[in-house]
Amino acid sequence: MDRKAWVMRAVEALRFASFKDIERYLDDEGEPFSKKELMDTLKALVEEGKLEEKEGTYRLARKKGSGEAFKKLFGE
Repeated sequence: MDRKAWVMRAVEALRFASFKDIERYLDDEGEPFSKKELMDTLKALVEEGKLEEKEGTYRLARKKGSGEAFKKLFGE
């Protein structure tokens, strides 16, 4: 797996995670990243819209398509 996949896996497993939590999870899984690598990967995933970050806590981004589908279905 590439770096992004490992970070996504960590956030999926932890649900809400700080930088340190993600770093610890990856170390436990045998995939230690440098602090710069991990920070760059987290920033890239946030920019891509796959993760959300608030006050140093990361989580999976909410899916946006369901609201649009509801509006199309019911014409609102």
